[in-house]
Amino acid sequence: MNKGNLSLLRKGDSRRITQVNMGESSLRLMELGLVPGVLIKVIAISPFGDPIAIELADCCCISLRKSDACQVLVEEI
Repeated sequence: MNKGNLSLLRKGDSRRITQVNMGESSLRLMELGLVPGVLIKVIAISPFGDPIAIELADCCCISLRKSDACQVLVEEI
């Protein structure tokens, strides 16, 4: 399976979260719903690539800074 981090995805890409790297913002990311097993879809990327808007499990949308998106590891569904 193709793996990488959330910051490398393009608009329209869908993936499953495999891991959230431990760092300063990891607890905040997990509180937002970014936990292993959740399906995500990139719905928009700003013109300069930061921030990224994602949809979590077909229920809510959040926006992440690229530095935070780098902490979220994903794999193809």
